[in-house]
Amino acid sequence: MSKKIAFLTASEGIEAVELTEPWKAVTDAGHTAELLSPQSGEVQLFDHLDKGETRPVDKEVSKASVDEYDALVLPGGVANPDALRTDSDAVAFVRDFVASGKPVASICHAPWTLVEADVVKGKRLASWPSLQTDIRNAGGTWVDEEVVTDGNLISSRNPDDLPAFNQAILDALGEQ
Repeated sequence: MSKKIAFLTASEGIEAVELTEPWKAVTDAGHTAELLSPQSGEVQLFDHLDKGETRPVDKEVSKASVDEYDALVLPGGVANPDALRTDSDAVAFVRDFVASGKPVASICHAPWTLVEADVVKGKRLASWPSLQTDIRNAGGTWVDEEVVTDGNLISSRNPDDLPAFNQAILDALGEQ
């Protein structure tokens, strides 16, 4: 059965492969992907520090409901989650999604949004190494592992982990 997956990003600073590779994995598996962002229009993807392609926003996060989706993916990039964690609608959406028990997958710097949503206490998470103090200060346990699944949270460190990250997302979708 086809599922609907929300991908939440800010308007810029998204690490391209951390959006495009999980997107391709879920759509190739027959699921529907939808891009959410605080603003309508387009989002700017980056290849590390260089501007890449843009992608159209399907829906503003303030108009989205957790009930519409079967899973949430939070791509990284340094600026993307840093901007998201300052948007109250995005933070509330993430908090509500985690509380729903549905899969929430974050990679690289994306756990910053989970920290801001106050949902990492007692959880094991992988991320880019510079987030380990933030995760620990929020009550979570940071680990240097390719992919970590703790309850409904799926996390990975960086783009090198995308094959395992994508598989963990697909596995979580199959278990629902």
